[in-house]
Amino acid sequence: QVQLVESGGGLVQAGGSLRLSCAASGRSISTYVMGWFRQAPGKEREFVAAITWNGAFTYYGDSVKGRFTVSRDKAKATLYLQMNSLKPDDTAVYYCAVDSRGDYTTSVRHQSRYDYWGQGAQVTVSS
Repeated sequence: QVQLVESGGGLVQAGGSLRLSCAASGRSISTYVMGWFRQAPGKEREFVAAITWNGAFTYYGDSVKGRFTVSRDKAKATLYLQMNSLKPDDTAVYYCAVDSRGDYTTSVRHQSRYDYWGQGAQVTVSS
């Protein structure tokens, strides 16, 4: 079993910052990419950010580019998302995910790239 435990969610005012963490544990698996997705009520699940595990090459969704920073600590098997200049539209449940297969025919921006998912962390940004 692989567990992805998310932490750091909460309530913040517009313009504020939060830092999400996603710690992996359990069965050892290959990790090619880890990513963040989010979903708000009535909205489709949206790509937020991703990072390649070895090279730390990053990808961002258009709506968060310049405000969010994704990073990872390989030794701690932990993924992070630093969220700055938060907006009410950032309110959503944020999910971390692992690509353990390295299917390079699928974009890191697509949910189908990932095969392990966390339970989600609520982020609420008040206006």
